[in-house]
This record gives sequence, C-alpha cells and structure tokens, in this order.
Amino acid sequence: MRKQKGFSLIELLIAVAIVLVIAAIAIPNMMRARILANEAAAVSGTRTMITAEMQYQASYPSIGYAPTMANLAGTSCASPNPAGACLIDPAMANAISPTNAKNGYIYGVTGNAMGFSVGSYPVTVGFTGDRSYCALEDGVIREDGSGANNNTTCAFALLPQTLAH
Repeated sequence: MRKQKGFSLIELLIAVAIVLVIAAIAIPNMMRARILANEAAAVSGTRTMITAEMQYQASYPSIGYAPTMANLAGTSCASPNPAGACLIDPAMANAISPTNAKNGYIYGVTGNAMGFSVGSYPVTVGFTGDRSYCALEDGVIREDGSGANNNTTCAFALLPQTLAH
C-alpha cells in the first residue's frame, strides 16, 4: 500500500483557524496605529500652517494673514507673492476636501489683517482619525476629541472655519 502525501482536511482547517485568530488580533491594532499616525501628521500639518501664517504676515504686513490655503501655497515659486507665497506644499494646500485629503485629514485656514485660524479635521471620524486640531495666532494647538469642526474650539469671530467632513 502506498502512503499518500499532503495535508488532511482537518489539518488545513486548523491552519486556517490559526491564521484567522491571528488576523482578528492584529487588524484592530494596525487600524489604531494608522489612526495615531494620521493624527500625528495632522498635528504636524497644523504646526506647519501656523508657521506659514506667521511668515506670510511678516512678508506681507499690509495684507496681514493669508485668507486661503492657496495664498500660502502658490503654483509658481519663482517669485512668491501674496496670491501664492510658497510657504506650504501643494499636497497640503489641495487637502481642502475629502477627495484630496492628506493622510486622512482635510486642512483649512482663514485669515485677515486681525488674525487667523487654522485647522485639520479627519475625513471619517473613527476611521481616518479621532481628533481634530486647530490654532489661532497665539500658536497654541488645540484639540477637539470628537473630531468635529473646530468652530467652538478655535472660535475666530471674524472668519470661522467652515470645513465640513
């Protein structure tokens, strides 16, 4: 009689069950790690926008702070100007809608001669991020644990953040 080679059905089912148990443990941890990485990138992006707004105001004092992301970015950086100061990268400047989100976050800025407000908001709360971040001209980054738009957390009476996710 010849001995058969290969695995039995029971052995294959046990191997599949072990793989499924490992996946059930690992996937939630990977999702949480991705959310934390997105949030860290959002804080960094918010800090970048604060610095850009301060530089914009110093470069163009007659205008004050940049009113839009386009003013902070610009398309031709050969000669920066108030309409395109080349202070942030184009990927961040374009991340103003869920379609163009950067690392799961959308970014916004408002400003005038009096002050500014910058913010970063998760596209999908609980999936791309849990918290939203914002700051005013004092440079303090504030957090909203609900992930909501920061109209109340970073109230800038003249030009509130109006991003929606």
